Amino acid sequence: MSTAAFQPFEMERWQSLYEHEVDLNLADSAVRCAPLGLLLGPRDLDELTDLELFYPEVNGTALLRGLISQTYAPSPAPDEVLVTVGASEANALACLTLLEAGDRVTVIEPGYRQVRGIAENLGCTVDVVQLRDETAWELDLDELRAKVGPRTKLLAVVNPNNPTGTVLSDEARAAILDVVESTGCWLLADEVYRGSERDGVETTSFWGQHPRVVCVNSLSKAYGLCGLRIGWVVAPQPLADALWRRHEYAVISASLPSVFLAERALEPSKRQELLARQRDLVRDGAELYARWLDEHASLISAQPTAATALSFPRYTAALPSEQVADAIRARGSVLVVPGSMLGSEGHVRLTVGFEPEYLGRALERVASVLEELA
Repeated sequence: MSTAAFQPFEMERWQSLYEHEVDLNLADSAVRCAPLGLLLGPRDLDELTDLELFYPEVNGTALLRGLISQTYAPSPAPDEVLVTVGASEANALACLTLLEAGDRVTVIEPGYRQVRGIAENLGCTVDVVQLRDETAWELDLDELRAKVGPRTKLLAVVNPNNPTGTVLSDEARAAILDVVESTGCWLLADEVYRGSERDGVETTSFWGQHPRVVCVNSLSKAYGLCGLRIGWVVAPQPLADALWRRHEYAVISASLPSVFLAERALEPSKRQELLARQRDLVRDGAELYARWLDEHASLISAQPTAATALSFPRYTAALPSEQVADAIRARGSVLVVPGSMLGSEGHVRLTVGFEPEYLGRALERVASVLEELA
């Protein structure tokens, strides 16, 4: 075990402290979550109330794993899918299985810093490939090749990206697979925003593109079902069984009611309905947000977003992002995420995946605070 000081998950702590204390929360990374009734028909409700609340299959029911498999091409085998308590458990299992103290891990930032934090807490060395606002958050392929070498054990990517909302180009995907092949590292692809693309064209998964690929997903982001806490990891054997063994230590299994509801959510027609609902919310919110950005161009600006409900705007106030976000929270009762907690100072992260009335009120409060800070 590493003797280094424990690194807390700053962004999640920020949200844990404040998300239930503000009037308006734009810090979450999903759309307005769907109501339970959207998943349940009359027969489903009867079945749900009759459930005997025992453990489901520890690795996920055969039905749920089969529905998950259908979302990939090629489809993973049944024993290559493990149902987890959210994507957060899936990412943690992959890190705890593949990494040990002294390993090198490469991450891409700005990004969701879970893998980075776990790696550092395990005693790994973390190398960062930095995305930049001035190049529209495009992956620098030369920097990627420089930061992934023969000592790298794991390369972690989030595609589509959190917080920038970008989608890797075909050239970038090919470069990632090339460095995996040439260095012998594993690729951990967090794909929780697959299905959130603004144009409706679902991002191709990394699954099946190389023997050393592990893919993670969940029902939280693109589906708007955060409260189910259902995720999954797709991995080749024997790694999949090694993940399962650690899953037994961590949680034993996901909740039976959540598994039941996840089976309904991933039924093909319901899955498409949920993804369409997410796109509708984001489209309406993004139109309002674009007008707001134009009206407040002297205070804040943002790159176009190809996927997710997120935006990662740059503000003009000459202050650290945590100070700016805290002022927005304290003075406006609106929660956003400081860019420093995602690896890029001078920015905040917010979501546009709400009804225009809710989003509009929140954005006007943000603008009022930014005017004071400027």
